[in-house]
Amino acid sequence: MSSSSDRPTFVAAGDLQVVSVPERQLKSLPPRPPASSSSTAIVDSAGSGSGDFHQYRQMRRKEQDRLARMDADHQKRKEITEFIQRREERLKAAEERTAKKRLKRQKKKHKKQGKKCKLNAGGEEHQKEQSSDEDGDSENDETEI
Repeated sequence: MSSSSDRPTFVAAGDLQVVSVPERQLKSLPPRPPASSSSTAIVDSAGSGSGDFHQYRQMRRKEQDRLARMDADHQKRKEITEFIQRREERLKAAEERTAKKRLKRQKKKHKKQGKKCKLNAGGEEHQKEQSSDEDGDSENDETEI
């Protein structure tokens, strides 16, 4: 009862004729996700065995430990990010204070230099005063001795 086509055939009992049955087209289904692997399998059966409670307790303890580790890791990461953020804020504030004080010192320095130039209009006197300042007031040292 083989035919030239690869289709399954059906033979009727009364007339013994070869009848071809059309194939069903299978719908393409998405692939199944992989089954979760568990080291201890709990079997579905009518009754539960003597070791099932111990297996349940062990699996529950492992899951609780895993969740606790995840929580601790999350908390640690959160603390680290908060610390880094606070540190950056402190560094930024310190840099701003330093810049402000630097600007104040520079202004004071320029103001002091401007006053020196105005007081000493003569070039020689100005140079003489600067040289005596650099020497550490040598004129005053001689008079004190």
